[in-house]
Amino acid sequence: MKLYYSPGACSLAAHIVLEEIGKPYETELVSSRDGSTRSASYLGLNPKGRVPMLNDGDQNITEATAIMMYLASTHPSLNLVDNDPLPLARTLEWMNWLATIHAQIIAQQWRVYRFTDDVAAHAGIQAKGKANFIEVCRLIDEKIGQSDWAVGNQYSIADPYLLVFFKWGNRIGVDMKLYKNWTRHALKMEQRQAVQKVLRAEGISLWE
Repeated sequence: MKLYYSPGACSLAAHIVLEEIGKPYETELVSSRDGSTRSASYLGLNPKGRVPMLNDGDQNITEATAIMMYLASTHPSLNLVDNDPLPLARTLEWMNWLATIHAQIIAQQWRVYRFTDDVAAHAGIQAKGKANFIEVCRLIDEKIGQSDWAVGNQYSIADPYLLVFFKWGNRIGVDMKLYKNWTRHALKMEQRQAVQKVLRAEGISLWE
């Protein structure tokens, strides 16, 4: 398998899941910063022009949540998704919510041009996006509570996805340590060997 990724993007979650699986895989860096997500070669594989994308044989799979569900489903022995109805629903609940936060709130920070062509309005949209994210942080912290992981006491694909948003909070200047449950979760994630290896490979930190 081959993962097309950008350091610290939502592809980070899929990268961690691949590393958790423990089988050989390849990566290729593509980034909107250098324009490579819009290159003819990449658009030929993924017309959306975004990351992540996972190639597995003759299949190209896009969207972080779909990629992680695919990896979990094709490696059931790792129990990265509990298929009993309630925990499965809880996992999907997390994944869908985080994907929505990404599209609606994080984009207000980094993709403000998607909301308006009026450059004069950009600063206001970014400020509102940060305020929206802070409110979401409070809700996420409450939802994690005292559980070991996002879905009860079982590590799942929701956990690396949560870690991405924790990193993003630090990156946009939110004091993430105010959210005690989420910080505890992030520190627990940071201890995992797969997470450490991926952070080194991407050359990034959770704290900036």
